[in-house]
Amino acid sequence: MRLTLLGTGDARQVPVYGCDCAACHAARHDERLRRRPCCALVEVGEQRWLIDSGLTDLTERFPPRSLSGILQTHYHADHAQGLLHLRWGQGLVIPVHGPADPEGLADLYKHPGILDFSRPFMPFESRALGDLQVTALPLLHSRPTLGYLLEGGGRRIAYLTDTVGLPHDTQTFLQREALDVLILDCSMPPQPHAPRNHNDLTLALKTIDELKPGQAVLTHVGHTLDAWLMEHAEDLPEHVRVARDAMKV
Repeated sequence: MRLTLLGTGDARQVPVYGCDCAACHAARHDERLRRRPCCALVEVGEQRWLIDSGLTDLTERFPPRSLSGILQTHYHADHAQGLLHLRWGQGLVIPVHGPADPEGLADLYKHPGILDFSRPFMPFESRALGDLQVTALPLLHSRPTLGYLLEGGGRRIAYLTDTVGLPHDTQTFLQREALDVLILDCSMPPQPHAPRNHNDLTLALKTIDELKPGQAVLTHVGHTLDAWLMEHAEDLPEHVRVARDAMKV
């Protein structure tokens, strides 16, 4: 199984419009430091599934019929805006598996075009998608949100973004069997107060310690965390890495 992190930024992305902090300044001068909307591609055998669709150039990145479908974590715009254009294709159908959310994004359900939203995931439901086994994991966010346990090729990868900590049932589920890799939301540096909608580094490291993956990768990174890491990168545990756009796991 191969997982490519196509985008690793939070809703504001990096650089942030109008911001001249050290991280945003560096990203404007070095394309490698930019962060686009959080999105990934998982490949196992002949299966190629996009995780989230916040990138606005999906039709340019993926030729028709090159994707098996989309695993949608939730329908906030920064994770789903690419669907608004993708839906107007023709001559094919793209399945979109995600949480049961009656609001969706804008008018996607009313005018789905080539997108098929007919099979939302139930919590902890598993689906066999060719050689890829996918289990939906409830997360803690401001609207219905799922993470995904991805199993294939002898590997177990958990992709958990847009969450603040983990629900007890999700944590217990993931502790049953060792994870090879944990991809985890971490939008902010350590905060003086408990975060409300996304992990800060303190909460992310606590979650990593509880799940004990072989490797942990932080994603959904905001510019304040990037700026903090410019001075504190050596403070991260050895088995924890900070994601970059185009990183392959």
